Amino acid sequence: MTGTIVDATNGKEPDGVRHEKDGDTHGWLKLDPGFEDLLNAGNLNNEGGNLVFEIVCKFKVTQEDAKPACNNFSSSIDIPPVGSHVQIVGSYVRDTNHAQWMEIHPVSSIKVIQ
Repeated sequence: MTGTIVDATNGKEPDGVRHEKDGDTHGWLKLDPGFEDLLNAGNLNNEGGNLVFEIVCKFKVTQEDAKPACNNFSSSIDIPPVGSHVQIVGSYVRDTNHAQWMEIHPVSSIKVIQ
C-alpha cells in the first residue's frame, strides 16, 4: 500500500516512530486515497486515522519475553523521514492485543516513491 509517513510520537523521536520494548517500531502511515477501507475503528480512534506499520527487531529489545525472537537478528529496513511518500509491503493484520487496529506487521520493505 502507499501513503505518507507521519509522526507517531508527537515529536518525541526524530525518526517519528515509537521504539517499542519488544524491539519493533510503531509507525504511522497516512494512506493514499483508495486505501481508506484498510482502516478500522481502532485506527480511527487510537492511531490518529493512520495505518500502523511495525518493523520487527529494529531497536534494542528490553522486554524479556521478546528477547528470544530477536536473538541474532536485527532488521536492516530503513525508516524514511517523516513526510516521505512511500510504498510499504508486508503482512496486513489486525492487532488483537491492543485496540484491534489494522497494521502492516511485519514490514517486508519500504520504498520511497515520487
